[in-house]
Amino acid sequence: MHAAPVRANAIPSVTTALRAVESLLMSSGQRTARRNAWTAVLEDRRRAKDRVEAQHVLEAVADRRS
Repeated sequence: MHAAPVRANAIPSVTTALRAVESLLMSSGQRTARRNAWTAVLEDRRRAKDRVEAQHVLEAVADRRS
């Protein structure tokens, strides 16, 4: 019984494959714009989460005072 051969290189991840396709299809300016837009989306989500947490804190403080 023989062991399966071990790969010297790891199988590329889906992210790596998508970035390779992206680099073929888009110019560098478009890639930068898309990444900047995605970064903005993630930042907006983080701020929205922070707003919800702050609202919960304010409501808890208001409930204690009444």
